Amino acid sequence: MTHQIQNLPESSTQILEAIQREMSKVIVGQKTVLDRMIIGLICNQHILLEGVPGLAKTLIVSTLAQIIAAESSRIQFTPDLLPADLTGTMIYNPGKGEFYSRKGPVFTNILLADEVNRAPAKVQSALLEAMQERQVTIGDETFPLEDPFMVLATQNPVEQEGTYPLPEAQVDRFMLKVLVNYPDRSEELSILRSRKNISKGAAVQAVCSIEDIKALRQLTDELHMDSRLEEYIIDIVQATRYPGKWNLDFANFIQFGASPRASIFLSQAARAMALLKGRSYVTPGDIKEIAPDVLRHRIILTYEAEAEGRDTDWVIGKILETIPVV
Repeated sequence: MTHQIQNLPESSTQILEAIQREMSKVIVGQKTVLDRMIIGLICNQHILLEGVPGLAKTLIVSTLAQIIAAESSRIQFTPDLLPADLTGTMIYNPGKGEFYSRKGPVFTNILLADEVNRAPAKVQSALLEAMQERQVTIGDETFPLEDPFMVLATQNPVEQEGTYPLPEAQVDRFMLKVLVNYPDRSEELSILRSRKNISKGAAVQAVCSIEDIKALRQLTDELHMDSRLEEYIIDIVQATRYPGKWNLDFANFIQFGASPRASIFLSQAARAMALLKGRSYVTPGDIKEIAPDVLRHRIILTYEAEAEGRDTDWVIGKILETIPVV
């Protein structure tokens, strides 16, 4: 049985506060997005960011990498991208008469996969192997990826020209799908006024190391979660598959419910949320707050739901309103 801590070490709280403080030097607003990025980093899981261009998604990723003294790389996904552009390839050395491996941008700690839903199927398959197996095969050799290894993928809304939905198997590998929205009026005014400083290069500094992030990961696993909350998580996920059990009248809106991976990710993310809030235990509020980000990309709706103007967030909201904490 996993040892569970009673109180958080002061150093963990200081690290998380320092990360948030440094991020706020560059990023105006977007607190929800920043918190979700930190949760994904702590859990060593991948995040899908959806939003229109120009919302600082790339800046968020590069800043986060600087703050934790990690390596990062960016690759722009396009329809003519090849798997080798992502993973690397074999290069022939005429002098030695042999091939050697040239590693691609996937060999990093934080990979920004920009506009991931514009790439062809073979590239998506190569990315899927890296995300799931945390390894890459080049020629006859298999190389392990860095630890931590985190894919932060951005995608434009699928209604935009030149985009198409990602395969369900790949989408399911993302712990969270976070919606990046427009800033409000005051935030946009702050962005406008701070552009001069940002263009000169924001004075962010590394406030922790990769080893600190690994320690936070271990700490998250040890946070207390009551057995009733574990049952609560299972009920939420089960309700996406069998809504009739809880007298939810939208079974005709759901084609496929969330996979068992959703239960695992919801448990991990809720623990990380508690850690981010400075607590050594998980509350129902932690689960409710992070549940939409864990579930929204795992529920496949029917055409009838689309005709009625219902989306996955509406379904999740109804489930969270209905399912009682056991």
